[in-house]
Formats: sequence, C-alpha cells, structure tokens
Amino acid sequence: MTTTAASPLLGMAVRKAMLRIIPFLFVCYIIAFLDRVNVSYASLTMNADIGLSDAAYGLGAGIFFIGYFLFEVPSNLLLKRFGARVWICRIMVTWGILSTAMALVSNEWFFYVLRFLLGVAEAGFFPGVILYLATWFPQHQRGRATALFMMAIPLSGLLGAPLSGWILSLDGMWNLAGWQLLFVLEGIPAIVVGILVLVLLPASPRNVKWLTADECAALSDVLAAEATATEKTGGHTLRDGLRTPLVWWLSLAYFGTVASLLGLGFWLPKMVEEIAHQGTTATTWITAIPYLFAAVVMVLVASSSDKRGERRLHTAIPAFVAAVSLVASAFVTEPVIAIGLLCLVAAGIYGCNGTFWTIPSARLTGTAAAAGIAVINSIGNLGGFVGPFALGWVRETTGSNQLGLLFLAALALIAAAILYTVGPRRHVAHVDRSLEGVNS
Repeated sequence: MTTTAASPLLGMAVRKAMLRIIPFLFVCYIIAFLDRVNVSYASLTMNADIGLSDAAYGLGAGIFFIGYFLFEVPSNLLLKRFGARVWICRIMVTWGILSTAMALVSNEWFFYVLRFLLGVAEAGFFPGVILYLATWFPQHQRGRATALFMMAIPLSGLLGAPLSGWILSLDGMWNLAGWQLLFVLEGIPAIVVGILVLVLLPASPRNVKWLTADECAALSDVLAAEATATEKTGGHTLRDGLRTPLVWWLSLAYFGTVASLLGLGFWLPKMVEEIAHQGTTATTWITAIPYLFAAVVMVLVASSSDKRGERRLHTAIPAFVAAVSLVASAFVTEPVIAIGLLCLVAAGIYGCNGTFWTIPSARLTGTAAAAGIAVINSIGNLGGFVGPFALGWVRETTGSNQLGLLFLAALALIAAAILYTVGPRRHVAHVDRSLEGVNS
C-alpha cells in the first residue's frame, strides 16, 4: 500500500474514531468534572447549613487534590497494567459512590475526609484518558481530539451551573436539602456510566468492527511508526519518565494553570453572586457564561495548533491572556466588565490546557508516558489545592478577592513563561509526512 493510498484511509479511520470514542469519553469527563466541582454550587447553601467558614470550605474544596496527587501515579501505572476499560470503570464507580455520600456531610471534618477520598478515587482518570487517546489518534490529530475531550470541562460548567441551580431549587424533596439532592443526583450517573465503560470503550483499533481492515492497518501503522520515532528521541521506561526535565517543567507550568483554573472555578459562583447581586438560580445561569466562552476558544486554539503544527505559542499566549485578565479583574467592580474579564480568564486557561497535553504524549511512550503524564497531572493538580485554599484564606483574612486574584495571576504568568521557554516551536508532523516509510 502506498503513502497516497493510505492517507484517505487514515483520515477515514480518524474520523470514525472521533465519532465513536470522543463523545463517550466526553460524557464521562462531564460527569467527572461535575462531581469534582459541584461542591462550588452546593456551597451557596451548604456552608451555612453545616457551619463552614470561607477558609474551611476552601480547604475542603482543595483537599480533593491532595488525595489525587498521592494516588495519581500508582493509579495510572495500574491502568497500564489492567487496561483502560477495567480501570476507568473502577475509577468512575468508586468516585460515583463517594460523590453520592457527600450528601451525608454534617461538619467540616466529615467534609474534609470525603473530599480527600473523592480525590483518591478519581486519581488516574484524566491521564489515563490522555494515554488512551494516544493509542487511537496520530500526533497531527491529537490536539483536536484532546481538546474535544477536554471541552467537557467548560461544558460541565455550562451545563452544570443551571442544572445545579435547578436541583438546589428542589430543596425539601425526599426530605433532603437542595445541596444534598445535588450530590445524590449528580453522583449516581458516574456509577451507571462507569459500568457502561466495559461495554462501550474499545481497547484498541485492532478489535473494533467499525473500522475496515485497511483503515485499521493505516491507523495502526502510523501510530506504531510514531511510537518508534518517539522511542528513538525520548524515553519509554519508568525511569525515563521520571528523570526527563521536560516532565518537571511541564508539571510546574500545569500547576500554575490548574491553580488559576480551579482557584477561580471553586469560587466562581460565590464571586458572581457578589458581583451581580442576584439570587441562587440567576447566579448559576450567569456562572455558565465564562464556560460557554471557554469551550469555543478551547476548540479554536487546538484546531489552530494542529493545523500549524505549533504548540509553544498556542499554550503560552492563552496562559498570558489569563494572567493579564486576572490582574484586571482584581481591580474592576462594574458587573458587566467583571464578568467579561472572567470569560477571558476561563478562555485563556482552557485554551492553554486543551493543547498542553499534546506535548508530553508526543515526547514519551510506554511506561514513561504513563509515569510522566501522571506526574505532570498529579503535581499540576496540587494547584487545585493551592488555588481554592489560597483564595478562601485571602477572602476570610482581608474580606476581598483582590490579593487572591493577583496570586492566581502570578501563577498563570509563570506558566506562560515556562511554556514559551520549553514548548516546541514546531512539533507535529502533518499527515503525509507522518506516513513516510509506512506501508510503502
């Protein structure tokens, strides 16, 4: 089979995979992120009910990421051993059970324990999916595939905000408070969909019926050729993944973007409530606006990055925009402008992260990829502890968001500088080039 004959077959195989795999993973991640951040909507009424201060809520929201950090690398190595379907099923079922159990929280210590265990349960899901995508999509398509999957994060905010507001309005149904209903009704789907992973998530291109033999060969051969090329230039063992300087630089950059993203995300409903002076339902609807904007920008940035084969500017510039917007938002009080700036913050961070994950998945293979991606994600997600906790502590200490927002801006700016420095200028081969020497 010649290269020119293989190109349309490869394109068809990738399109089929996009249609078959991404929507299901997208649903899984929407559920995951809803269960991770629905505490931000529950806080509108839960904090007063169980006596949580701003600092206690910030600590509990962030302690999720301590459990996530401690168990991320072991979980991802176990995923490598047992396979994506079995391990992702395990992750989703256990986090669904724990998310539902959040309805039983009655004091701050119970809150801390369940949030920590929820982090332990979810550890490994995101990097596991990133590894899984690398077994299906060539490098020149991986940015778009990753962004389409990660678009679930802003869309979970877009959908979750009004959904959570509606559930909170059901206060008293089944003799449960609105925030208790929120945890129950958003936790059960994780258990159901987790079980469906075993049925609907294919293990590899070689064992699906919806690819023809030629399409399977075209896709498998390109993926194998890319893996071979990566092994010649980058590591593939556990030691390689842990000693590669790029892994640690990317970990620090991701720490900055995650701290900014989740520091803002866990406090966004409260901040919008204070800016707009609206009731709970209106607040949740307004909170959805930045997520809508971010979802569109994320896909546009990733598509541009794939088209140009460029990663450095497509990650550094969005992170810089987020940093500048965070600084501006610290000094603006006019509601419309403030919400607009929050839209730019969300768009910048999500625009950066949608393309970010194409860098490590293209540089590492095998066990090094499992370990390296897990290290980046686990260290980066410590930002998910630092961001919410820092903002909560600043709010309680100063009575203002200003210093907290400036702190998040500094972290985003550091991330932008790192990505501009270490990010590859041209990193991705186009379709025809990736096929050179394959099937010829």
